[in-house]
Amino acid sequence: MTLLPIRSVFVLVGGLAVCAALHAESPAAQGAPKQDGSTPSASSATRDASFEQATRLMQQGNNDEALRLLENIAAAEPARRGIVRAIGIAYYKKSDFLKAVASFKKALEEDPGDSEAIQLMGLSYYLAGRPAEAIGPLEKVQTWYPSANVDASYILGICYIQTKDYASARKAFAKMFGVSAESAASYLFTARMLLRQDYDPVAEEYARKAVELDPKLPRVHLLLGELYLYKSRLPEAAEQFQKELELNPGDAAVYYKLADAYTRQQKYEEAEKLLQRSIWLDATSTGPYILMGKVLEKKGETALAVRALQRALAMDPNNPIPHHLLGQAYRELGRTEDAERELKLSEQLQAQKDSKP
Repeated sequence: MTLLPIRSVFVLVGGLAVCAALHAESPAAQGAPKQDGSTPSASSATRDASFEQATRLMQQGNNDEALRLLENIAAAEPARRGIVRAIGIAYYKKSDFLKAVASFKKALEEDPGDSEAIQLMGLSYYLAGRPAEAIGPLEKVQTWYPSANVDASYILGICYIQTKDYASARKAFAKMFGVSAESAASYLFTARMLLRQDYDPVAEEYARKAVELDPKLPRVHLLLGELYLYKSRLPEAAEQFQKELELNPGDAAVYYKLADAYTRQQKYEEAEKLLQRSIWLDATSTGPYILMGKVLEKKGETALAVRALQRALAMDPNNPIPHHLLGQAYRELGRTEDAERELKLSEQLQAQKDSKP
């Protein structure tokens, strides 16, 4: 259940960063003449070109080759300003986070005020599985830097959660969303983050606190309902979803979640009506179509179930669940060849999904 959206939904470490900071450090980018007016030596010019090439290689995701060039430069010119910092960024990009930390520490000896290096060191600690050590650097710098390709403010809040400092996590998320740390909204946001990190008991406590502070806060009953649904406390889940609908009758997700609770209680007629309302409000979400297919199949309306599942697959063809349900539906209709095709495809897609880190 753990989700780690970063810059809400961005990939943690990818090839999007441009490494503009590296380019800025390059003498070639700063102009050819030295400060004393002389021209660089041929070997220096070659290293400048290698530095620029390393930057381009990182832009292309060729981090190993970039590292080779940067380490050659460092071996030839160990006092070169910015080279150890560039090596740290390359290690960060290739997900070798402890080596990145070591490089950033050296970079900060060279320039203690390098905010980007401070933040990248904190992020490297977190990504290496050491959230307690990440907190100090991340508390100092929470600006967005392209090289990080991740929202440091969000990661700081997650570090607080993982070290069980929930009050600080709430303050971090409140600052991130621009609300008071003591507001119902801050408790709601933190409860949502806690649930994503599988801290269910604390998430429930914080969601209940949000209800206590503002029982009419939109989506707070939805979150409680999701908590109870996750724990298979179905009557309590349904009660919370119904309360949310009273406050927010135009939210398609609430109809879908309430239908899910009813489906698990085998209340298929009620679930079908709710799913239809969810689809009327939002025809772009695959979840209601998948659940509709399951409900219709349970009701014996297999042909209609097939149509709902085909619609889900038209929107999300790589989802193994509707392929599996469609295979079952085809089998019930006697379409053996179609059934085997869908079931096999479902297994293949699930295997691909399970193989991803």
